[in-house]
Amino acid sequence: MSALLLYCRPGFEKECLAELTEAASTKGVFGWANLETHSGFVLYETESADVVYDLVPELVFSRDAWPVFSRLHDLDPVDRLSPIIEAVKAFLAEQNYNQFGDVSCEFAEGDVYRATSKFAGKFVHPVRQALRKAHLLSKKEDSSKPALHLFFKDSSQVLIGADKPRLRTVWPMGIARLRFPSSAPSRSTLKLEEAFIYFLGNDWRQQLENCHTAVDLGASPGGWTWQLVNQKMNVYAIDNGPMDQALLDTGLVDHLLEDGFVWKPAKTVDWLVCDMVEKPLRVAKLMYEWLHQRHARYAIFNLKLPMKKRFHEWADIKEQLESQMAVQHPRAILRAKHLYHDREEITVFLDLRNQNG
Repeated sequence: MSALLLYCRPGFEKECLAELTEAASTKGVFGWANLETHSGFVLYETESADVVYDLVPELVFSRDAWPVFSRLHDLDPVDRLSPIIEAVKAFLAEQNYNQFGDVSCEFAEGDVYRATSKFAGKFVHPVRQALRKAHLLSKKEDSSKPALHLFFKDSSQVLIGADKPRLRTVWPMGIARLRFPSSAPSRSTLKLEEAFIYFLGNDWRQQLENCHTAVDLGASPGGWTWQLVNQKMNVYAIDNGPMDQALLDTGLVDHLLEDGFVWKPAKTVDWLVCDMVEKPLRVAKLMYEWLHQRHARYAIFNLKLPMKKRFHEWADIKEQLESQMAVQHPRAILRAKHLYHDREEITVFLDLRNQNG
């Protein structure tokens, strides 16, 4: 494999590359990339793409990634399929694979590549038929097999790669296709839903059935509170701003006009969530203190990163949290991701695993 293709939010290409470069260096791997600002992808050139690919699940600023095994240019508009089929045949023979379990036609999220999205959407059907006719693709989708990925920069050039089932993301290209519930007071509700799915898995609703209490710091107007109420939790909504009246009418929400950095619950709650616009280090320290002092069992929170040093700010915060956890909570779980519904922030999940100790 000669390169690794990574998807990220447009405008975060530098952060994506910086984080990948740092992670790769720990494995003695080095590479380079010619960044296209606001493109939504990074093509990391390295002869050790498979090694770096294994590091992707721990990266924050990459939504999805896969190693590239072929690059085709100047595709004939009359017959784009033949060179693609030949490249796939050669790869399968080289790797001793039988066939792929699925295929996707992908595109960059940046504005410059918007036109390509329609082409990719229409092209996936003929390429799927051609692959099955050539016995290169299973008759039905098989998630246990590697999936074939075709990334079109435009209709004349394509990067071709293969993923590994164990490293496959929840959503193709990391784009969470979630429906906005009409009864939710703001679209920010999708941030928390995506976070629950990403950090807890597809059975997140079942996992939350045993959770009955929660606190939402910076709750107004109630986008995140709505998700918690929808899981039948009793919620303390802490904010000086107004809350959605329909939420208050459920009888499950106590709206308290308090300072989120001062107020604490009388008893331990199951979940702490926070989407406050505050300095990220201050928020991270508050979340850790809540769990360390056993005011809450689990936390999901957003960190609004400063534009000029987003990666370095997160790296510093992570280092501080991990140094504390190493001493006080060595079994703790700390995960973070720049989710699809995030903007200038990243979402963090924290479980100190100290409730029984």
